Amino acid sequence: MPDKFDPYREALVMETETLWPDEYDHLSPEEKARIETALHGDPASCSHMTYVRTHTGFCRQITVTAEDVERAYA
Repeated sequence: MPDKFDPYREALVMETETLWPDEYDHLSPEEKARIETALHGDPASCSHMTYVRTHTGFCRQITVTAEDVERAYA
């Protein structure tokens, strides 16, 4: 289940990770990098985000959805 945007945990994010479903395998690495930058630049708008606890803080993990891709291309 995705987490809601949390300013407290967001301040402790030390790592980011983007999970790409198989349906986006056709995208080039450059396109994926551009979309990842847009998503992690505005994590509050992401459809499916989780905070994973690490030893040093949190890892923001975003699973890309069709809504996210549409928003990144807009």
